[in-house]
Amino acid sequence: MDNVRVRFAPSPTGALHIGGVRTALYNYLLARKHGGTMILRIEDTDQTRYVPGAEEYIIESLAWAGIQIDEGVGKGGPHAPYRQSERKPLYKQYAEKLIADGNAYYAFDTEAELEAMRERLKAAGDSNQQYGSQTRMQMNNSLTLSAQAVKEKLEAGVGYVIRLKVPANQEIRLTDLIRGEVVVNSSQIDDKVLMKSDGMPTYHLANVVDDYLMKISHVIRGEEWLPSAPLHVLLYEFLGWKSAMPRFAHLPLLLRPDGNGKLSKRDADRMGFPIFPLTWTDPATHEVAKGYKESGYLPEALLNFLAFLGWNPGTEKEIFSLQELIDEFTIERIGKAGAKFDIQKAQWYNQHYLRAKSNAELAAYLLTDLKNANVTCDEAKAQKIAACLRERITFPNDLFLQSKFFFEAPVQFDEQMISKKWNAEVAAVLAAYGKELQSASGLTAESAKAILDATTAQHSMKAGQVLQVLRMVLTGQGAGPDLMMSIEIMGGAEVAQRIEFAIRTITK
Repeated sequence: MDNVRVRFAPSPTGALHIGGVRTALYNYLLARKHGGTMILRIEDTDQTRYVPGAEEYIIESLAWAGIQIDEGVGKGGPHAPYRQSERKPLYKQYAEKLIADGNAYYAFDTEAELEAMRERLKAAGDSNQQYGSQTRMQMNNSLTLSAQAVKEKLEAGVGYVIRLKVPANQEIRLTDLIRGEVVVNSSQIDDKVLMKSDGMPTYHLANVVDDYLMKISHVIRGEEWLPSAPLHVLLYEFLGWKSAMPRFAHLPLLLRPDGNGKLSKRDADRMGFPIFPLTWTDPATHEVAKGYKESGYLPEALLNFLAFLGWNPGTEKEIFSLQELIDEFTIERIGKAGAKFDIQKAQWYNQHYLRAKSNAELAAYLLTDLKNANVTCDEAKAQKIAACLRERITFPNDLFLQSKFFFEAPVQFDEQMISKKWNAEVAAVLAAYGKELQSASGLTAESAKAILDATTAQHSMKAGQVLQVLRMVLTGQGAGPDLMMSIEIMGGAEVAQRIEFAIRTITK
């Protein structure tokens, strides 16, 4: 595939939705697979919805995820500027060309006139209350006014919009790389506004003009833009650019975990998982929404998870590095059906990538959290704790949460276990075991187990009879990581001290 140029073109109207990250990822995978270019364009033509900080958030989110931008906002390139608000002057000429060629027109209708049209159609029982081929000749526009009247209005500064003149009853065809041939009758399309009264283009005109000027080869975007695609095909045709029209691929929706409807922030909040890549503070409401990064998800795990929400390699393999995703990715293997958002699967991916890290890498997470909690720990001990806990963690912070017993001896003990399992014989075995450990040199998990076996045997007991109580005494928990490994990490002196404290406390 020659000269692949794709763009991710979000609007800075708030935080980047996780579905937007998936769209960016698919664009990125296609570009990288074919040695192409990934462009970031900010589509901020609707200034009324602009949210301060949103653009910076988008850039930061993509960088964290590892989706590299080759050209665009924050990067520069031969087609700068890449913010549509900064490209405002160039769109007018294309709108005027459409007017000159009879494919667009000035519309001077007031809000009251537009509302009257809708009410008129509604009263007539017409369910299609749109400004289009059936209604435009009854409206206040340059198709119904004389050329002189239009000229006078323009010179007088009367407000207007520029609308596309959609042909009546014409079949519009396009081939979608995911959905195949799409055929829409033009009667279903209204005369969309191309230029607003403030002189800013709408998305429809701006994105077509920019895609053409930036030589975009493929437009990979969400399914919600599929109804607009025939309109964009018309614009390419009317502007004389049909031969340069990019290939379209409209991605399936991200669905709620139960498959019923599109995934929303409200759904994610209700079910307790993030919907944004990074934590976002709404500048208007100051509401804070925790992101995937801050929730402990690794970017490589998140990308692997997102790639499979709609795409599959055609094999049973599920774990793919970013390079492997690039190598295997094809648009043709993206499905049409919506993809259920399974947060448990995201956690499964996170577990895999986290557990694949070295003990040193895991220890770095733990040491950071311990430092923040003012707990002292050396590198060697942190690595041992990481090795002990690695198969039990889903997020980096789990290391800190599950390792607390290494640094804080329990001061209370389970009353139910004491009543069932504690007796003088058990206390005697534990006391003897503590003394043996205290005098043992070079204590390891293996030697700790051997000493326990020998001590229980001397008291005519089996290790299994005291293990549960021993765990409770040392960790304050009924379950946890390998107990002998935990004893090695604590050290004989600490274990002996905890046993002595427990015996003194329980037999008081």
